[in-house]
Amino acid sequence: MDPVSDRNAINAAAARSAKWADADPIAAFLDRDGALILDGGLATELERRGADLDDPLWSARLLIENPDLIRQVHHDYYAAGADVAITASYQASFPGLARRGLSATQAAALMTRSVRLADEAREAFWSGLANRTGRQRPLVAASIGPYGAHLHDGSEYRGDYGVSRAQLSDFHRERMAVLGGAGADLLACETIPSRLEAEVLLELIEELPSARAWLSFSCRDGAHISDGTSFADCVALANASSRIVAVGLNCTPPQYAEALVREAVEVADKPVLVYPNSGERYQAVGNRWLPGEGVDDFVESARRWHAAGARLVGGCCRTGPREIEGIARALRRV
Repeated sequence: MDPVSDRNAINAAAARSAKWADADPIAAFLDRDGALILDGGLATELERRGADLDDPLWSARLLIENPDLIRQVHHDYYAAGADVAITASYQASFPGLARRGLSATQAAALMTRSVRLADEAREAFWSGLANRTGRQRPLVAASIGPYGAHLHDGSEYRGDYGVSRAQLSDFHRERMAVLGGAGADLLACETIPSRLEAEVLLELIEELPSARAWLSFSCRDGAHISDGTSFADCVALANASSRIVAVGLNCTPPQYAEALVREAVEVADKPVLVYPNSGERYQAVGNRWLPGEGVDDFVESARRWHAAGARLVGGCCRTGPREIEGIARALRRV
């Protein structure tokens, strides 16, 4: 896909990933506070603030056009109480950015920028002494979105890609190397709709020395991920990996979250994470959200997810700083 010279940055990033610490980056938060607060939706919050994301690159478009707005949203989530900012790399891929005319080197630089923006927001937040009261220095998680995200057709909620294991490996390997070497504290392998893709990601993370990640699935009901595979079986698959520090679900209708958390807790001896969407349904045609079945009180629901055993709790699409502030007040023991 790219000339040998363009692979230099990718290879260098893979080498840097060897410097990642072996320590579990989330353990101190759970030991002290009993919960780690995740952020909320990024792309939908950018849209709420006026960004036009009607584009196959979605939030990654702003890595090119308005990185300052991404940085500001990250900062506002930290200020709301989030212990983790998830980067704007969910939709950033080599094929997707190549369609925009970017070389592999330019694409890798944009992915690295996504981590740098979150890190800059963290440092700006942490520089305020008042912000440190009762807090630990927050984390940055580099988003690894599913193959379906770059298709921009909603297939990350179905998993019916029609591609082989080898194709999935080729798609994910290079950007995992780049994001794994960009300086984030861990990888967020998120919105994964199929068991096959989860297997591929678990294989590829073994290629990044000392890397740590969480793995979260998009689910279609209270017992199955989006492709129909048993959620419990997928949790068990992730639980077997020493590189996975947490496993659970995201961008799933919130009415299914409690049942899914209870299933995960029964199977996993790792922390369980949950960050559902608002309950609205995404329609790829027209890039819009349709009414769906949500929950009356997202924060009160988050209390129930935590009581059911979830230890990493936040929100996904159509949730924002207000919800994260409520969750942080409800769950953090300070």
